[in-house]
Amino acid sequence: MKKRNRINFAITGGLLILFVIYTVALLYIDIRPIGPENSEVAFAAINEPIKNLFSFNMFLYEITDLLEFIAIFIALGFGVLGLVQLIKRKSLLRVDSNILVLGGFYLLVIAVYIYFEHNFVNHRPVLIDNVLEASYPSSTTMLVMCVMPTAMMQFHRLIQNKMVRKIVNIIMGVFTIFMVAGRLISGVHWFTDIIGSILLSSALVMLYYSVSVYIESKRSQ
Repeated sequence: MKKRNRINFAITGGLLILFVIYTVALLYIDIRPIGPENSEVAFAAINEPIKNLFSFNMFLYEITDLLEFIAIFIALGFGVLGLVQLIKRKSLLRVDSNILVLGGFYLLVIAVYIYFEHNFVNHRPVLIDNVLEASYPSSTTMLVMCVMPTAMMQFHRLIQNKMVRKIVNIIMGVFTIFMVAGRLISGVHWFTDIIGSILLSSALVMLYYSVSVYIESKRSQ
């Protein structure tokens, strides 16, 4: 078990380092003014042709914006579950450890979102309401890719019926793929924004998984 924990945290660290290296690269490599209002974007040789391939689709943009509330409601649902446990058990320490870890994970995701909202790496490939907004990483992609996998881990524990659990996992998996692809195809993000979100989300989810497994291993000793 100790070896497994070390491997999990090593993978987490590797993903975080990869994301940091990737993000730094976006500040220096192949930067050109190919965005709206001559905004500069890195990896222009990759981003520009993909931008031209997927023109702005307002309908898909609004649909994915609306559907992200599904992920928010799922996160709120687990928050309510934790609150109910807290009220019934009258102690934060008696709340299920996996719910506490999930709550900490959500706070970390929010902190990361706020950080990138105030520290621009690049701007969107289109103007939204005539405003040039922050684009990296894709917040919708990050939200969905953080909430859905961790929710699937929770449902694996909460849903006892294997068939129901499998159906729920399939639905959530398809939803996640649709949302990630939808944000790219809608034309509101650069290709590198989506890749950055996938890397960051993978690192955060792996961190959640590593901490959860570590706590479970300690409790079983």
